[in-house]
Amino acid sequence: MKHLFIVNPVAGGSDKTAQVRALAARAFERREEDYEVYVTRAPMDATRKIREEAEAGEALRVYACGGDGTFNECVCGAAQRANAAVCPFPVGTGNDFCRMFGAEKELYRDLDALLEGTVRPIDLIDCNGRFSVNICSVGIDARVGTEVHKYSKLPLIGGATGYVVSAAVNVFKGIASDMTIRCGDFERSGKTTLVCACNGRFYGGGFNPSLRARPDDGIMDIYIVKKVSLPEFALLIGKYAAGRADELTKYVTHLRSSDTLEMRFGRTEVINVDGEAMYADRVTMRMLPGALNLIVPRGMRFFGEATA
Repeated sequence: MKHLFIVNPVAGGSDKTAQVRALAARAFERREEDYEVYVTRAPMDATRKIREEAEAGEALRVYACGGDGTFNECVCGAAQRANAAVCPFPVGTGNDFCRMFGAEKELYRDLDALLEGTVRPIDLIDCNGRFSVNICSVGIDARVGTEVHKYSKLPLIGGATGYVVSAAVNVFKGIASDMTIRCGDFERSGKTTLVCACNGRFYGGGFNPSLRARPDDGIMDIYIVKKVSLPEFALLIGKYAAGRADELTKYVTHLRSSDTLEMRFGRTEVINVDGEAMYADRVTMRMLPGALNLIVPRGMRFFGEATA
């Protein structure tokens, strides 16, 4: 078995390569298995590297050393490959996928627990050909999240302030967009504020639309928010972010479905895929049950009994 540490040197605003190398060297002093620390050089480089390693046929365990973007690239490389397993190892950065596990999320920062963990198949969402392990969305939330970095780089603006500025600008541009939405027997056309398809539970740095979503149940939790006014948007966004969307039946339709979700837009829209941006005038999201092998750290109970 080979252990592959994928390091994104720009994740979290600082290069953690030296820290990862030191942690890996210490962990493998007592292990005879092979390991490599690979530093990515360009977008999707992690995906390419993992695919090439997996094609050799050897059992491969991959540790995504970075944030949600790094983890998504690693997921795309390991998806649908029986000999490859992957997990986040968020050294010095946050990771929305990990938030789903509550207090147990800290186990993904424990390298010994990861190295002694088990492997469990979980689901993926195929979003226009790109894999998502967590959440995909379209609408004002995707626009705000995509443009936040533009404003965070401006003088006197940074961190959470960037989200506030991005939200204000995008609300001014218009909260809702023209969408035609189909999923199973559900169909709707008209102005829509956002559509969120959940395999995980958190996105956007802590928004928690779904309290029930699981990455191993073959189901997408889909939230469709109809056109709302600015005062209505201000009232509902807090509940939506806190997992109380099911209280907002006047505004929010909640579907739990294994059917394909299809959307067409009146213009090119940004599509959020685990925090990464895609652009299209239509999108298809479909469940891929058991398409990814996830490394579950020793001691985690989320999936049932604690792993030994």
